[in-house]
Amino acid sequence: MLLLAGWLGPAAAQPPAAFPRDMAQRVLAESMRLVLERHLEPATPASLALWSLRGLAVLDPRFDPVLTETELRLQFQDRPLSALPLEGLATADPAAAAESLGFALSRFYEAAWLGSPAVRRAGMERVIASGFDEVFNHLDPYSRYLTPAEARAARERRVGQSGLGLRVAVQGRFLVVVAVTPDGPADLEGVQVGDRLLAVDGRALGPRDPGLAASLLEGPEGSTVALTLSRNGRRREVTLLREMVVPETVASERRSDILWIRLTGFSTLTERRITAALVDGFAEQVPRGVVLDLRGNRGGLLNQAIAVADAFLAEGEVARTEGRHPDAARSYRAGGQDLALGLPLVVLVDGRTASAAEIVAMALAERRRAVVVGSATMGKGLIQLVAPLPNRGELLVTWSQLVAPSGWPIQGLGVLPALCTSLGPRVLDAGLRQLAGGEAPMAAAHARQRAARPSAPASELAALRGTCPPAEGRSADASAAQALIEAPAAYAAALASLPP
Repeated sequence: MLLLAGWLGPAAAQPPAAFPRDMAQRVLAESMRLVLERHLEPATPASLALWSLRGLAVLDPRFDPVLTETELRLQFQDRPLSALPLEGLATADPAAAAESLGFALSRFYEAAWLGSPAVRRAGMERVIASGFDEVFNHLDPYSRYLTPAEARAARERRVGQSGLGLRVAVQGRFLVVVAVTPDGPADLEGVQVGDRLLAVDGRALGPRDPGLAASLLEGPEGSTVALTLSRNGRRREVTLLREMVVPETVASERRSDILWIRLTGFSTLTERRITAALVDGFAEQVPRGVVLDLRGNRGGLLNQAIAVADAFLAEGEVARTEGRHPDAARSYRAGGQDLALGLPLVVLVDGRTASAAEIVAMALAERRRAVVVGSATMGKGLIQLVAPLPNRGELLVTWSQLVAPSGWPIQGLGVLPALCTSLGPRVLDAGLRQLAGGEAPMAAAHARQRAARPSAPASELAALRGTCPPAEGRSADASAAQALIEAPAAYAAALASLPP
């Protein structure tokens, strides 16, 4: 049984507003069930409860949660505020334990709400978020609780933004259009980068109103908004229809008879657009090779990463996932055709290449379909399950990790290139000479990489990454890629760098 003391704050003319206990209980119970059942790392209900209550101390340092052998206690200014006998959490059934956690934590939070103005100012969503911040500080760096507002923004980034296809920012004394999505509503009505935004639906705006501008520009899909713009001193009015605008993630061009494809992220349309880039790039004249630039690509949708790798692979395994939950173990396989017709393929990566982008680089290198050039990538190989919650928030729970078909992990290790550019021009030139002579400069590092497993010590992973330290992309990356495509013997030696 949870024991709640009375409100310990000073007397006030107005009692504090009621804490939304029922909603908090539902959100906490569902969230804790997901963590107990699916998180990659196991945790006890008592530990989850203690870590959650430490989030209260972040909001108000006068709180002090204490875990003993028999109970979990929340103290306020060194006085007991509430307590929970641990026997209430002693169950092996994750669903039952989660219900108990939801009930107990919502009562703890209610007691804290009554006792602390700081907690009330934070609000229920921030209280829950602070608790999960502490929980995930102990479990992993990528799991996260999203408030309803944060969840809505995240959904828009994943599937496209219901908006106008433009972005504004303060420049000097004006709000200025700084980005326009090709073929979006703003682009189709002639809005250009550099246009000054003077008003939205008749509401005048200035350089102190970027937040107001953002809220006025947002709205439900299918609704309209009137913008007052200025260009070269001439004002004009445009009316835009809000629609789902998916960010452009693919750009391509032909240089030196090579098809260069820049991939900045993985949205819902990435597969379709990279397919179009390859088909169009091969339509009139077959290029000498393809360069896929993943530098700075922080990832996105997993299924789109698999599809992009599949665009260059005819068959075979692309990647695997492993986890504690039975459903976390999956194998992803290619099943289409190589749209690049087996021509030389170079993948550019850097220290900011992460997550879904690392899957593509790993899969193409592992299958000896591409030569990776650049530096060690970020090493984010954990996958989050995105679960909706009763309050329209979301919980991102790390529930599996990516491994190559041969078993080595992306998490903590990243993808090592066959040709390293991050150690400077001398090492790069030496690497190109070695490849021209049939010797792979990164062969030993790749052999150690392939032997690594998710349980490998951090020191081993760090040593491997040190063979080509992560760094920001540089101009030498592109020249190295071109040199490899123009030298078939060096390309073949680099391709063989990863052992079979």
